[in-house]
Amino acid sequence: MATAETHYTLPLPSFDQPVKLLIVVAPYYKDITDNMVAGARVIAASCGAEVELIEVPGALEVPTAIAMAERQAKYDGYVALGCVIRGETTHYDTVCNDSSRAISLLGLQGACIGNGILTVENRSQAEVRADPAGQNKGGGAAAAALHLIALSRKWAGQTTGIGFRA
Repeated sequence: MATAETHYTLPLPSFDQPVKLLIVVAPYYKDITDNMVAGARVIAASCGAEVELIEVPGALEVPTAIAMAERQAKYDGYVALGCVIRGETTHYDTVCNDSSRAISLLGLQGACIGNGILTVENRSQAEVRADPAGQNKGGGAAAAALHLIALSRKWAGQTTGIGFRA
């Protein structure tokens, strides 16, 4: 059973310069995502990050909103939050796969994103994962974004160069 397992968690990074995070949440299951937002806010605050929150209609719109913000606004990173519970149709597979793929592609383009979109079989699984006192997946997504921001800042300005060394 996963709840009995122990996992290693990286210590949270520290920052010399302010961090601005955008939480993008699809509140379809609002009680669940409210818990995830609460967990994300606590982790962000523990690193001194400023947080803004926007809501979008569903999990498929989360990566689109992040892409828009990446192009048009000034955020250091993003926390993608939502919950997709398996239903009776294959729509579940489409939403899970496409939202995850789009978030991954944005990350490969340089966006610092913590993916906290839950993909679960039932409501009870979602509740355990969303609970800030439980698995705290919202907090984990915020931590992931913060770690990526720290790496991005560490490597900013470093180039390997092209051609001959002087």
